[in-house]
Amino acid sequence: MPRQLGDLEDAVMTRVWQWNRPVTVREVLEDLQQERSIAYTTVMTVMDNLHQKGWVRREVDGRAYRYTAVSTRAAYSAALMNEAWSRSDNPAAALVAFFGMMSAEQREALQDAMRIVQPGLSGTSGPQSGEPAGAASDEATGEAAEDPADGAAPEAGR
Repeated sequence: MPRQLGDLEDAVMTRVWQWNRPVTVREVLEDLQQERSIAYTTVMTVMDNLHQKGWVRREVDGRAYRYTAVSTRAAYSAALMNEAWSRSDNPAAALVAFFGMMSAEQREALQDAMRIVQPGLSGTSGPQSGEPAGAASDEATGEAAEDPADGAAPEAGR
């Protein structure tokens, strides 16, 4: 399971994910320098670390590497949520607390995701009749970490 990215790693990965194409250290550096003072060697080290961790793959292009994301930001976020949820000693309570923190827009996005994961699910916010209270959430947590990313991951790898 993925470890949470550090601030600089996240800044680098944000660019790789947004650009959705192979990028060089120089390109990332120039973009980061619009926000902060940073050295080429720092960005190079961060991108090498991301490669070692499996977040990016790299190919030689002349005297430089071109880096490409291995997965999408959505897959990364889903894996982090799944990791945090799976570490709870009371997963149902953790989900209830998490849902309680959500904005109306986030709850709507959750309902949309549930309709994708469970096509038979109507617009209701609770479990279907006869289904245990945690069943819909358990399936969503397991599936959401993989299904949406599967469709998007090949694009991120190009």
